[in-house]
Amino acid sequence: MVKLVGILNITPDSFSDGGLYNEPAAAVSQADRLFDEGASLVDIGAESTRPNAVALTDSEEWERLEPVLRVLIPKYPGKISLDSYHPSTILKAFEIAPVIVNDVTGLNNPRMVETVCNLKAIVIISHLPNMPIQQAHKTQPVSRVDQVKDELLEKAKLLQNKGLPRDNIILDPGIGFGKTPELNKELLKFAELVPEYDVMIGYSRKRFLGDQRMETEPNIEAGRIAIAHGAKYLRVHDLKSHAKILANELR
Repeated sequence: MVKLVGILNITPDSFSDGGLYNEPAAAVSQADRLFDEGASLVDIGAESTRPNAVALTDSEEWERLEPVLRVLIPKYPGKISLDSYHPSTILKAFEIAPVIVNDVTGLNNPRMVETVCNLKAIVIISHLPNMPIQQAHKTQPVSRVDQVKDELLEKAKLLQNKGLPRDNIILDPGIGFGKTPELNKELLKFAELVPEYDVMIGYSRKRFLGDQRMETEPNIEAGRIAIAHGAKYLRVHDLKSHAKILANELR
């Protein structure tokens, strides 16, 4: 069964919902709403990764996250993923209880590799070329599906060689991160290329969906494509619409 992953940004500058959930009470309330609307997991991030966003230090990130995570991790055990590329943030979260690690930089930091393997964490490896996020946005250096596949499989094998079970690894092709618009569309079908791993597809509200060849509900159509090609997780903002409109595909 495909699982919906709700997005919770506790940021002032995310492109679609920046500033809405900065206060801890508002963030907790939104997480409750996402679970009520059909989320199997909620992915929480404190730093925007949109083009031209400002990076946070690990201490700034934890200052935003801590009051929210101290409520949500115990309330929803095993159902919180943490969108962070800072090993120290992951370690502090695990002091509360285990979370799923969602590193949008693809574990390009060797310290993050060691951290998730030592913790035996469930980890989402999101593809990013080995460069800063903002540089990837500006240069769009990735144009081939094979590059995404090969680099993700290489990273997955690295984790397994360090003792992380294969079942703890979820692959995400990193739609929108350093890719051309044409490749972003191809990557909706990425799961069929790596059947040995669960795949998460994160397409929600991204610019490439403005293509008029898509249906009038481009996010929903993207979800249908991802599911038809084997995706196990859809990372989305609009849980209610996805849960309703994709009901047949999600059975």
